[in-house]
Amino acid sequence: MRKYLFILGVIAILFSGCTQMYNSNEVDVYETNKMFTYKTGIVEDVKKVILKDNGNGVMVGAMSGSVLGSMFGGGKGNVLSTLIGGITGALAGYELDKANGEELFIRLDDGREIVVIVKGVKLKKGDRVRLIMNGNKIIRVEKI
Repeated sequence: MRKYLFILGVIAILFSGCTQMYNSNEVDVYETNKMFTYKTGIVEDVKKVILKDNGNGVMVGAMSGSVLGSMFGGGKGNVLSTLIGGITGALAGYELDKANGEELFIRLDDGREIVVIVKGVKLKKGDRVRLIMNGNKIIRVEKI
């Protein structure tokens, strides 16, 4: 029984790091002691998009499913349950690592129009936003 609980705990820890909120107050340690710039603007339109898995969910799901599947059956049955567990885990990991995102059409205060794809931000047309940037890379989008 402890073995099952341990494996479920490992799976929970692995899947807990699969999402990142771009509008959160959490900051990565590599962002410290650096100078960033920001631009402000207004959201002109929002389009809902689904962000595909980058492969991490499939890999973690396949490994977890294989480990769980290997606990069942004996002989050829064990090989089959391991294979089925790996495939099922990969499919589950792919679906779990998908995320809802938004494609934001923003008119910056300098008149330029840009498009930004973000995850974890709930913005609507007319919202005033701040884009925190490192060069051309957008670090965060925040509602002002």
